[in-house]
Amino acid sequence: MILDDATSEIYYAQLVEEESTRTVMAGLREVIERKGLFCALYSDRGSHFFWTPRAGEAVDKSRLTQVGRAMKELGIPMIPAYSPQARGRCERNFGTWQGRLPQELRLARIGTLEEANLFLRERYIAEFNQKFAVSAKEKGTAFQRSGRSDLDWIFSVQTGRVVARDNTIAFRDQCWQIEKTRWRHSLAGCTVTVHEHLDGRISVRYGPHVVANWSQANTAGKPKQRRGKDGSLEAGENQKQVFPGSHPSLEISPTPRDSHFPTCRRRPYADAKRRRAKQLDRTDRV
Repeated sequence: MILDDATSEIYYAQLVEEESTRTVMAGLREVIERKGLFCALYSDRGSHFFWTPRAGEAVDKSRLTQVGRAMKELGIPMIPAYSPQARGRCERNFGTWQGRLPQELRLARIGTLEEANLFLRERYIAEFNQKFAVSAKEKGTAFQRSGRSDLDWIFSVQTGRVVARDNTIAFRDQCWQIEKTRWRHSLAGCTVTVHEHLDGRISVRYGPHVVANWSQANTAGKPKQRRGKDGSLEAGENQKQVFPGSHPSLEISPTPRDSHFPTCRRRPYADAKRRRAKQLDRTDRV
């Protein structure tokens, strides 16, 4: 549920099986699309909003969650609440909803999640606001019209990946094939961003370029096969068929590696140079 802390007006409310980053993003995006950009987001310290090093201590605002990253891109500051009393208006609304909504659903003979959410949208939220919303002390609005056309990208779960030499990325314990582009033969060694959209689509971007786009029903391409040194086919993880949505994603993207270590032997000319120096040294001694 998303409400105005000044007027108690409900802007968004939906029943979900479990609150998650995606459900929170869906609500925030709908409010921004309908009302505009708000001045600040005041929330509890749930893991969807903030990262807390130790339970009960202050949040670490330098380590952004996916929701925190989206709010930063939109220029909306986030304020953590350190007690239920700090969010008294919201907590009182929760109590009212918990007491009234089950009875309203029972009287309307609603027994499924889809029917309940439809009831909230079409009837209950408007009736609730009409009865319980109050006028603000100051006139005007704190919303600003949003001219952003990239909300679909902002409100997505983003994860960084490094492209392998065969132009694939490791994602969800699978190997995902990136096709060749007209402007670059291969993205091997480049860092790309995987976007898990709220509607189930998965896209991969390299800077401003979209280099891959898979729908929820499609796979990430044909299974690949690698050959060993003797030319025989090797069975590997990239032979598995990839189905988007088959595995849950991380709430917080993994941190990038701090350094890269060489994986090949020393270059041949370096060894030859050392042997030549030893030969000259022996010649000078003679």
